[in-house]
Parts: sequence; C-alpha cells; structure tokens
Amino acid sequence: MDTPDSLLTPLAATVSRPDRVFPTLTPAQIARIAPHGRRRAIAPGEVLVEVGQRPVPFFVVLSGEVQVLRPAAGTEALIVTHRAGQFTGEGTMLTGRRALARTRVSEAGEVVELDREQLLGLIQTDAELSDIFMRAFILRRIELIAGGYGDVMSTWIATPTRRPCSTSFMWARLMCRS
Repeated sequence: MDTPDSLLTPLAATVSRPDRVFPTLTPAQIARIAPHGRRRAIAPGEVLVEVGQRPVPFFVVLSGEVQVLRPAAGTEALIVTHRAGQFTGEGTMLTGRRALARTRVSEAGEVVELDREQLLGLIQTDAELSDIFMRAFILRRIELIAGGYGDVMSTWIATPTRRPCSTSFMWARLMCRS
C-alpha cells in the first residue's frame, strides 16, 4: 500500500505518512468492496461531489483519476489526486456532515460508488477495510483542519499538565498530548 512520491500532489506531499493518509487498496480489497456499491464510468470534468453536498458518496477509483479540490476566490486549490486503487472521503462521510471539498474527474475511467449507508455497512462487516478507511478518514480530517480546510470551531486549550494548543474540540485529546 505504498504511494510513490511521484504520484503525490499538494496535501499528499506535505503529510508525514502518505501511505496511511492516502493508501492504495489491493485488488483483493477492491473485490470485497465492489459488491457493496455499483461500478460506473466517469468522464473528465464530471463533478462527483460538490462542496456542501450531503450525503457524500464514497468512491474507489478503478481506473482514471479524480481530483479533490477546494474552491476559493474564483479558483480551486488542489488537495489530492486519487488514482487506481485509491479512495475518496474523510470523517464527514461517517458523521453525515456536508462535503468540505469538490471531487471532480480529471481523467476518464471507472469507479465503484457507495452511498453512506453502504459504506457504513462495509465498515461494520470488514475489519481490515474498516481499519484502513477509519485511519485514512481520521488522518485526512486532521490534515484538512491543519491546512485550514476544516469546518470545525477552534479554541485554545490549556491545562496544568499540557501545553496550550490551538485545536478543534473534536480532536482535543489527540492533538494536545505531549
């Protein structure tokens, strides 16, 4: 599940463990996902997810490329490009919150699409895939927040045993340790 450095794009290039944040699934893992969703063709320029959309579908890229983009001031910032074997999504998929970014096809191909309920069912029944997805979703969410792409409220937390740190309420325990 290694991701070659040559495939990394902006957010992916800045994370310390891109193979964990943006893993590539094996053919056997993809074969276990496929029956839970539907295979479909994708075309360049097709928007798979729009900012603010809810619920947010989950995609596994079988071929082609999809880009995750953050629209800002009439332009788009590239967050990551997903290629064959990689998947879209982050923590909002599990909570049912609105999409933080746009997902658009940059190269024709094929995906497996799962709706939120299908994804939750898969996570509940396949421990290995659940571990991969949950780790990636949590790490992606942390990276999005750190990069200023999050939609959470931040606060300063200080306790007698911990240094002050700026963090979201959601991640207070994870990020304020040390």
